[in-house]
Amino acid sequence: MPTINPYLNFQGNTEEAFNFYRSIFGGDFIGGISRFKDAPEGDELPENEQNKVMHIGLAFGENNLIMATDALESMNQKVKPGNNIYLCISADSKQQADDFFKGLSAGGETEMDMQDMFWGDYFGMCTDKFDVKWMVSFNKEA
Repeated sequence: MPTINPYLNFQGNTEEAFNFYRSIFGGDFIGGISRFKDAPEGDELPENEQNKVMHIGLAFGENNLIMATDALESMNQKVKPGNNIYLCISADSKQQADDFFKGLSAGGETEMDMQDMFWGDYFGMCTDKFDVKWMVSFNKEA
């Protein structure tokens, strides 16, 4: 069954925010904290951004996650109301992910086409025609 979880964007304080959320909700960071320096070409980022959080997930209740990333100034990413949260759909199949993405992006804007990513997911990002931001992913290992 597909799931939908919030994906938050922070301007450099994701780790602080998630330690705060964990102190309130409990739970564990799923898979630890992924940093930009660990990504392919991460060493090409400015030194002050390499240790920023690329991905973090906090288990919350049963089958729910709160996930997040740091926005990077070197990529001209600025967090503001409207781009500080995405809804992340985890699809049950690659075909379902494509169908969701095609439907959601129709009449909207594609930020990143569906593609295989280095962390193992098939993934894409778009904004629908109602200005809601979406991440669509499929992980065959999940």
